[in-house]
Amino acid sequence: MSTQDFTVGQRVQRTCLVALSRLPEAVQRMLAQPATNAAGHTMAPDVALLMKLSASGPDYSDLPPHDARTMTERDLALFAARLPACDVEEEVEIGDGILATRYSNGTPERGLILFFHGGGFVIGSRASYTAPVRMLAHGTGADVVSVEYRLAPEHPFPAAQDDAVAAWRYVLEHAADWGVDPRRIVIAGESAGGNIAAVLCQELRDEQVRPMLQVLIQPVTDLVEHRPSQDEFAASPALSAKQVAWFVENYLPDGTDPAHPRISPYRASSLAGLPPAIVNLAGFDPLHDDGLAYATALREAGIPVEVDLEPGQVHGYLSYTAISPSCRKATERLVASVSAALDRADHTISSMKAS
Repeated sequence: MSTQDFTVGQRVQRTCLVALSRLPEAVQRMLAQPATNAAGHTMAPDVALLMKLSASGPDYSDLPPHDARTMTERDLALFAARLPACDVEEEVEIGDGILATRYSNGTPERGLILFFHGGGFVIGSRASYTAPVRMLAHGTGADVVSVEYRLAPEHPFPAAQDDAVAAWRYVLEHAADWGVDPRRIVIAGESAGGNIAAVLCQELRDEQVRPMLQVLIQPVTDLVEHRPSQDEFAASPALSAKQVAWFVENYLPDGTDPAHPRISPYRASSLAGLPPAIVNLAGFDPLHDDGLAYATALREAGIPVEVDLEPGQVHGYLSYTAISPSCRKATERLVASVSAALDRADHTISSMKAS
């Protein structure tokens, strides 16, 4: 959805939200009274104001999935930054009707990021994640392939995980055609997409060609253990306990064991041999402790892990880049971390060639 597609009411709403996000910080603090979490971090004032406004709005988890998608796609279009298109933005068919969009700025030697959007396996789309994906492509120079994996409840577990494997096979097969070294493929995802990315890396562990890096952005990694951040932020307008339960109910067929490692990658028998990881966390996210537990487990298995904490942010901050300067800056920092990881890989390859 472009800004031209917005109704007059939506244009006014977007304009008002942008204006509020640009108020002086002191005014935002007075209006929103930002919370402080158990770790002593204070929520970014512009985010606190956005959360205060969101708290009184409708809850998509009160709706059937189809209607929830319609509502959230509209909202995400309103909240997302408008960014220049990449030089190439083409739709590709992975197979069996599974589609993806490839973004490229003509520097495929930087590598390729295979990206999975968030949305609890029930909502979200390539379209609603256009802004962060373009930021990744512009900011890293790498090509990005954003996957439209199948959603529950129409396609419950393990449909999304199966689609991820198919997407990996597709990009591996076509990498050379795009000028991408197949050894320079990064697997990335946010929230449910972070879960998909983590599971996919586990499933590719014994492959001859494996991902060079996994970027897990506020990932859900364990549906078994209930951790403190889930209680601390149970009422978060960005992701509430009620919404999490709605996602799980729609995603998992009756009788499914949530400890299965394709559902809870934290529960895998071993994490050895996985790619290096960037694990991105938000200080006011119910999934914070999930992501931190997985990062810790990776480190204990000998995997290099960079934990990037955005202490003043909430779950899904990648989606608020138009109406929250702090969310935009946090997303830019994430992109910079991925770009730096690609730079390090270049340096390592150059050193190996020189020796």
